[in-house]
Amino acid sequence: MFHKNRLEATQNRIGAKKKFAIHDGGREKEHPDDEDDPDWLVPAIPEDTPHIPYKPIKRPMEEILQRSIDYYELMAKRRTVRSFSTEPIPQEVLDNIVKTAGTAPSGAHTEPWTYVVVQDANMKEAIRNIVEEEEELNYRRRMSRQWVTDLKPFATSYKKPYLSDAPALILVFRQTYSWREDGKKRMHYYNEISIAIAAGFLLAAIQYCGLVALTSTPLNCNARLRDLLSRPSNERLELLLPVGRPHEEATVPHISRKTLEQIMINA
Repeated sequence: MFHKNRLEATQNRIGAKKKFAIHDGGREKEHPDDEDDPDWLVPAIPEDTPHIPYKPIKRPMEEILQRSIDYYELMAKRRTVRSFSTEPIPQEVLDNIVKTAGTAPSGAHTEPWTYVVVQDANMKEAIRNIVEEEEELNYRRRMSRQWVTDLKPFATSYKKPYLSDAPALILVFRQTYSWREDGKKRMHYYNEISIAIAAGFLLAAIQYCGLVALTSTPLNCNARLRDLLSRPSNERLELLLPVGRPHEEATVPHISRKTLEQIMINA
């Protein structure tokens, strides 16, 4: 359900590019012009970063099996919810959810993410107004008829009351690049994949602590929401997640998921 601007997806590498021939089967590769400057070639983290022993908790295989069962059963209960209780969420809970997302792996450890947590009622209302304005246009003329048809079983529309009802919104921004201390751009490799992995961590943390969320990717809202939240031009909105407890009268579609045999191949 990720809504993507296809042009944006090609802009994963930042800076001017040039092509030069290499003796590798006649292929060409692209590299940023800045790589001609030796000062550009600085690792994202210090080159002399020490490597230390990794000492994970060693669990008996029986415990590993049971933990895998317990975690699957917990995650299998996760559902997308569109009706939220207004009960506030303690700040520490939100902090821990975001900290968990921040443990996700990323290309060259560039950590290309920013999580904007919104609890202020006026700001939530402003976000809702922007999203509903754009979504009305999306539903009426930007989205294909098949796309709108595919959404009908989920009872969605351009109206998004959950954006003001939910006690918290978490907006996930992807950093396409960042700035080094010397003012040069730092490449964020695989930033789209990295933010997708981190979003999975975020959703798992929300489910684990007993809350619910809606995985929302509002189309054509990036620029306006970025401006509203004073985010820099190197950030792109990937997800908008209302988070909280479900409303006591919340309902979800009675759907099934693919079986293990449909999604897993032992090769």
